[in-house]
Formats: sequence, structure tokens, C-alpha cells
Amino acid sequence: EKAVNLKKDLAEMQEWMTQAEEEYLEKDFEYKSPEELESAVEEMKRAKEDVLQKEVRVKILKDNIKMLAAKVPSSGQDLVTELNVVLENYQLLCNRIRGKCHTLEEVWSCWIELLQYLDLETAWLNNLEERVQMTENLPDKLDAVNDALESLESVLRHPADNRTQIRELGQTLIDGGILDDIISEKLEAFNARYEELSHLAVSRQIALEQQLQTMRETDHMLQVLQENLTELDRQLTSYLTDRVDAFQMPQEAQ
Repeated sequence: EKAVNLKKDLAEMQEWMTQAEEEYLEKDFEYKSPEELESAVEEMKRAKEDVLQKEVRVKILKDNIKMLAAKVPSSGQDLVTELNVVLENYQLLCNRIRGKCHTLEEVWSCWIELLQYLDLETAWLNNLEERVQMTENLPDKLDAVNDALESLESVLRHPADNRTQIRELGQTLIDGGILDDIISEKLEAFNARYEELSHLAVSRQIALEQQLQTMRETDHMLQVLQENLTELDRQLTSYLTDRVDAFQMPQEAQ
């Protein structure tokens, strides 16, 4: 009777493993939204816990069968053979579910990381847009133009590492068919805005550099002219003080 009960337990265990494999490993999942992906991650975590909890039952079953085989070898040998098959299948199931759970957790982590990098770069784009807007309607003063140019250049010196991460993380998920529509839409919008703002910022940078160069040249010319006028004023004052006749002055003084 005990052998019959143990045989029944082995059959039930095998049936449970078959159902678990069908439910958790053989279903085709399509992760088209973050909610679906998150739900799948939580489901696989529960599946892993559920399978591992059966470890106690498997151990008890193993001990009972070995005990019976030791007492009644004729009845227990067939059970030991069936037990070994069940143990092998159970270990395989545990490994596969652990593997799938780990993979889904990695995918979820990849998605969260992508969102974080997008947030960082979006904040930078917002800052760049603000700095570009600040270069409009500047007062016609050299210091104001120079400050605006330096401010814009400091933002443009932003490293490209985050954009590289965005491209690689996004491509990894898209290649796996995970959230591909959502990610493609997000990346397309981000890249379009990045290209537009970067082009605009560089154009404004070049325009400010040209404006600054022109203002410096004009400033220099005015300075030279002022120095010449000051010298001429000094000479004329000297001539007047010495009561020099106009016809005795150099031509340019006349």
C-alpha cells in the first residue's frame, strides 16, 4: 500500500511539473507595453517561488522511496527508477524557470535604465533650448554677446555617452521584440528633437562668434580712431596755445 501511495505521489509530482512547464515556459509572450512586461516579471517571480517551494515535498518523497527500497528492494526498485526521472525533470524545471526569471528581470532593468537615460538627455535638451532662446534679442554689447556665447558653448560640451547608451539599450530591446513600438516612437521623437536643437544651437553659436568678431573689430577701430582724435586734439591745442598761424600747420591739421 505504501508503494502504491508513493507511486501516486510521483505521478502527481510529474503532472504538476508538466502543468508548470506549459504555464510558465511554453506560452508565447508578447511584451507590447511596460505593464505587460512588468506583469510577466512578477508572474515569473511567483513561478520561481512556487517551484522552489516544492523542493521540500520532493525531498520527503525521495527519502520515503529510498527508505522503502532499503526495506523492500523488490517493491522499491521501480520507484527509485521513476524517482530519478522525476528528480531530473524537477531540476531541469527549476533551472529553466530561474533562467527565464533572470532574463525577464534583466529586460525590465534594461527598460528602466533606458527611461532614466532618456530623462537625463531630455533635461539636457530642455536646458539647451533655454540657452538658445537666451541668445535671441541680445543687447548690442560685447559683454552680453560674449556671455551668451560662453553659456551656449558650455551646454554644447555635453558628452555623447548617454546618447550611446540610449541607442544601445533601445536597439537591444527592439531586437528582442520587446516594447518595440513604444521604444521606436520614443527614440524617433528624441532623435528628431536632438537633431533639430543641436543644428539650431550650432547655427546660433556660429552667428554669435561672427557677431562677436565683428564687434571686436569695430571696437578696435573705434579705439584706434579715438586715439588718433586724442592725439590730433593734443596737437591742435598745442598749436592754439602757441598761436601758430593756420598756414604754418601740417595739411591734416588745417
